[in-house]
Amino acid sequence: QVQLVESGGGLVQPGGSLRLSCAASRSIALFSAMGWYRQAPGKERELVTTVTSGYITTYADSVKGRFIFSRDNIKNTMYLQMNSLKPEDTAVYYCNYRDSLQRNYWGQGTQVTVSS
Repeated sequence: QVQLVESGGGLVQPGGSLRLSCAASRSIALFSAMGWYRQAPGKERELVTTVTSGYITTYADSVKGRFIFSRDNIKNTMYLQMNSLKPEDTAVYYCNYRDSLQRNYWGQGTQVTVSS
């Protein structure tokens, strides 16, 4: 079992930046996949970015060039640096971790609101 706790969400003006963090309760150095998803009001949850065990990172077209995924194995934490934020980035953001046994874990979500 692993617990994931997100932080770093909030209200930001268009063009601003935020960095989300997702702290895991144990090591996430071994993984099948990990990344970030988001869900806007009235919409389905969608992929933002994911990295596979082969260290291939993919991004949704809507965030390419603006969002950056990273992780710190010592701190058991993954991050999402979000730059040049747009109102359409407003959503609840969830981190996801899938272990080597393909068990899927989610954080509780953190709200990101982009508005002037």
